[in-house]
Amino acid sequence: VQLQASGGGLVQPGGSLRLSCATTGFSLDYYAMGWFRQAPGKEREFVAGVNWSGVSTTYADFVKGRFTISREYAKNTVYLQMNSLKPEDTAVYYCAAGPSGGALARRANYDYWGQGTLVTVSS
Repeated sequence: VQLQASGGGLVQPGGSLRLSCATTGFSLDYYAMGWFRQAPGKEREFVAGVNWSGVSTTYADFVKGRFTISREYAKNTVYLQMNSLKPEDTAVYYCAAGPSGGALARRANYDYWGQGTLVTVSS
């Protein structure tokens, strides 16, 4: 399974970006999906997760009210809408897929990872 993350780039503080995570030849319908990020010199951390049905979502405290995770089954894609971006949001963002039922915020629950997309928030 290969997950392809895209949508990163350079944005000014207060701006928005939408990240996408897609795969081909494999259905994500029954997988929990998550977004993690890793800033230089820091550990990879959980950002947001959504269960297989899209009904349950979980967010890290530092993105609550600013980021929204969603999934579009017809396109086999998961999104991370990021608003009100801050310089401290600068990181490589990774999408991940794992079996449903586990804690969305737990990194070990995800089996498949994308290659990451770089988000830089700077003026």
